[in-house]
Amino acid sequence: MIDINLIRENKELVKENIKKKFQSEKLPLVDEIEEKDKKFRQVKSQADDLRCERNNISSKIGEYVRNKEMDKVEHAKKRVNEINTQIASLTVDEERLQNEIHEKMLLIPNIIDPSVPIGKDDSENVELEKFGEPVVPNYEIPHHADIMERLSGLDKESAGRTSGEGFYYLTGDIARIHSAMLSYARDFMIDKGFTYTIPPFMIHGSVVEGVMSFPEMEAMMYKIEGEDLYLIGTSEHSMIGRYLGQIVDEKSLPIALTSYSPCFRKEGGAHGIEEKGVYRVHQFEKQEMIVLCKPEDSWNWYDKMWKATVELFRNLDIPVRTIECCSGDLADLKVKSCDIEAWSPRQQKYFEVGSCSNLSDAQARRLGIRTKGENGTYFVHTLNNTVLASPRALIAFVENNYNEDGSINIPKVLQPYMGGKDKIIPKN
Repeated sequence: MIDINLIRENKELVKENIKKKFQSEKLPLVDEIEEKDKKFRQVKSQADDLRCERNNISSKIGEYVRNKEMDKVEHAKKRVNEINTQIASLTVDEERLQNEIHEKMLLIPNIIDPSVPIGKDDSENVELEKFGEPVVPNYEIPHHADIMERLSGLDKESAGRTSGEGFYYLTGDIARIHSAMLSYARDFMIDKGFTYTIPPFMIHGSVVEGVMSFPEMEAMMYKIEGEDLYLIGTSEHSMIGRYLGQIVDEKSLPIALTSYSPCFRKEGGAHGIEEKGVYRVHQFEKQEMIVLCKPEDSWNWYDKMWKATVELFRNLDIPVRTIECCSGDLADLKVKSCDIEAWSPRQQKYFEVGSCSNLSDAQARRLGIRTKGENGTYFVHTLNNTVLASPRALIAFVENNYNEDGSINIPKVLQPYMGGKDKIIPKN
């Protein structure tokens, strides 16, 4: 959520930003908010003037009593009662306008960074840089589901019976490498100075409203029936929500955390051929990183965070590239975002395995996360980034480390988590 002062002082900037995000249907909201804000401030000013008048009258009542000026006492009391009635009515209007403004403000996208390329959707995202040589071997790379099934590592049929489409069983060495990658990602981030955290896997609606837009919530999140609880789609939600309504000590900034959690997503709609495997699923596991910092430090952290993910994937012998998200592909709270994509030798193209985002103070403003410094209280900046999400990372791993004989090489960094094994070898 942006600062309402932007609409008060430079609404054309807000409108131009909406146009850059190809959300012209939201343009009338800016004028509506401006008009309601004017009414709100008028009502508040009237109420404040009446409170001041009431205080002045109340302070004189004692004097009137001492002087036995009972007619003035009665007149003053009558006026106080009239004022109280007026204030009560104005307070109702004040709260109504404040709520209406807040609801509309939640729909206004954050101001994007000037460096963000302008484009309608992800087809206009821009490649930034490649890391590692994307190799296509001279032998066939089977579909990742086939690779894992031949290693007795994937069972979607049974999961379909127990849970439906979009679920899976991982078993044996495939399940073990899945856990090894997450454990390595955890230790990798701890070595980078991040504090390891396991958060709640369910959050209240007030936190959901603070961390994402309503359309995103509807498309992503599962709600617990009959309770004000949602299953998290990513641990970023509960990690940031931890600071809801808090004033954090400025001396504690930056707060750099890395979290593990299962994640749950609706993933509705058609997903094409990849439905065969585990590319789009309702349940997965992820190592995440989040940072709360001073505004002047957020861009330095943004670069540190995406570079950490690139380094991790290169340590797993997986070529990756970074993609700059264009304006139309940015979620409303984001100032700037880049995707990390891994190379698929089977498809001979890259696919998304993570995303790094700077949300400036928009998320903190929604959640009321502030800090206090020499120049007063201000909102912190928040950032988040995927360290490693599996099974997408698992897909990239098995394809890029697959050998012609059906075995899979295990990079050195994962071998300690695999009991010293350097290969996964088919039993048959």
